[in-house]
Amino acid sequence: MNVKIELLSTKHIDELLTFEKENRLFFESSIPGRKESYYSKENLVHIVKEIEEEQDAGLCYMYLIRNKKGELVGRVNLFSIVRGIFEKAELGFRIAEKHNGKGYATQAVKLVLNEAFNNYNLHRVEAGTSPNNIGSQIVLIKNGFEFIGRAHDVIKVNGKWEDGVLFECLNKVKDYLEKQ
Repeated sequence: MNVKIELLSTKHIDELLTFEKENRLFFESSIPGRKESYYSKENLVHIVKEIEEEQDAGLCYMYLIRNKKGELVGRVNLFSIVRGIFEKAELGFRIAEKHNGKGYATQAVKLVLNEAFNNYNLHRVEAGTSPNNIGSQIVLIKNGFEFIGRAHDVIKVNGKWEDGVLFECLNKVKDYLEKQ
């Protein structure tokens, strides 16, 4: 395994801010952009403190992805966690532009699914990509996700509504992941 995941905390603020600034244009080419105020240290401290509270409450789990050198190469998140009769979460991930295509996302998603199913006792993890994001779709399929459909006009990116391609992964895929 060439990557490890680390739960986000306020000790990561400076590193996270640098990561987000360096990759801003790259990320905004495929996901909704953020306001300029997002990229201030003060704002990020506030956001990460809120995330820590939400993580403590089991509402989300936001991870940093590190390569074997310890460099921050991406992020992988479990969010919109719903308990009770659903026991599900949504999955999102992003890899720095200079580290794209090196297998980091595939490995990180495998690790976070292990957390989701074995530590957080989730039954289902859902993910969506833009129709053109074939790389992310491959990452999901390699990790046992199945295509479940296409949602029309589901997300607004750069002022334009775009479709989403939807995937699901059920807890029963644990056995599959252990063999990979």
